[in-house]
This record gives sequence, structure tokens and C-alpha cells, in this order.
Amino acid sequence: MELIELSNVAIAWIIAVIVGATVISTVTGMAGGLLMFSGMGVYIPLHPLIALHATVQVFSNASRSWFLRGHLRWEMCLPFGLGAVMGAAATTVFIARYIAETIPLLLLLMLVAYTLLRPAHLPDLKIANRNFFWVGIATGSLGIIAGAVDPLLAAFFLREDLAKEEVVVNKSFMQLLVHLTKIPAFIYLGFSFLDHWQYILVFSLAGVVGTRLGVYLLHRIGRQLFFKLMRIALLLAGLRILYQLVAPLWY
Repeated sequence: MELIELSNVAIAWIIAVIVGATVISTVTGMAGGLLMFSGMGVYIPLHPLIALHATVQVFSNASRSWFLRGHLRWEMCLPFGLGAVMGAAATTVFIARYIAETIPLLLLLMLVAYTLLRPAHLPDLKIANRNFFWVGIATGSLGIIAGAVDPLLAAFFLREDLAKEEVVVNKSFMQLLVHLTKIPAFIYLGFSFLDHWQYILVFSLAGVVGTRLGVYLLHRIGRQLFFKLMRIALLLAGLRILYQLVAPLWY
């Protein structure tokens, strides 16, 4: 996998993008990852971009989990973590060879549509804590096949019984676990974390700064506004998935 060389202008741009994206992720509970990926992609080629983006996301989600650690629900996160490891491992070894990306994206789009368009008489996607094991299996698998895990998790966190801080921290911790499962794959594919340590350090620090600012803002917005922003972010993510499915038909 190729080494990258960035100018000072490129580094400054990427830092600004990372700070802004992590603020958005913290305040809305999602959506910042896509913005970060797109912004970094202006200067970084695709293959090292995937590895660097996931590494920054590890530090961003870890810092978000630490800053809001008082709201962590381990009874959700531990079953999820076990499922995510199993799902990622099984998919890497076997499933990814036989399942096209279109199938999980279609299922994900259906889940997003149900969450946003659900009639009032139908229930929220509220599940028992132990059943986050199955969400972990699905998310760990999807992270390997399609890379889109944010909308899947968001569908299970638009719940009336969770405070906005609980949504952000538990969702962030779960995303952290999923991104950690990808690191062995990057090493296997030849990405050298050591050769890029300066970029990883600077970009990760930018992610921590953006997360800290986002946590400050999160404590100061109302619960109703938070869930409205989260629904808007989920809608945008759903439109992006729809574009991924439809765009190949135009060419």
C-alpha cells in the first residue's frame, strides 16, 4: 500500500475537516464520518485513506466514549462487542467472498426507511440489552462488506428511553469496537501504521479536539433538538445508501 506525502495546506485542510466532522458526529450522534472521509479524500488516495480514516475514527470514538463515560451502558456494549468480533471474523474468512455489497445495502436502506417512516402504531426498534449481540454480528459483518455501520446503529438508538448523552456515548463505543476489528485487516493488506505515525498523531489529536468541542455543545442543546438532528443525519445517510445502489445503473 502506497506511502502518502501531504503539503502543509493539505494537512491544514484535513485538520479542519476532522475537527468539524467530529463536532457534527458528537452533536447529532452520526453523519460526521462521511464528511470526514470525503474531506480527507480530497488529498489522500483511496487505499491509505480507508486505513487513516478508520484510525482517526478509533481515536475520535474512544475520546467521545471517555468524555461521556458516565453514561455508558455496559450491559448493551459487552454483548455488542462479542457479536461484532464474531461477525467481522466470520465475514472476513467466508461470507465476504459470496455476498455482493448490494444485498446488505438494501437491507440497511429498508431499516433506515422503517426507522424514519414508521407509522405511529408500529413500535420503535427497542431491543433488550442482551440482543445487542445480534446487532453486533450484523454491524461487524456490514463493516467488512459495505463499510456503512452508522445508519444501522442509529436505527436502534432512536428511542424515547435514552438520554442524548447515552445515545452518543454507547453508539460511539460500539463504533469504536467495530473500527478496531478492521485494524488487523489493514495490516494484512500492507498498510504501515509506523510509516504514517506523524499523520495519525496529528489527525487523531484533531479528532479529540473536535470531540471535546462537540461534547460541550451536546450538553447545551435540548433533547428534542438532538433527536431531530439525528433524524436529519439518518435521512442524509439513507439518501447516500440509495445513491450507492442506484448510481451503478446509470453507467
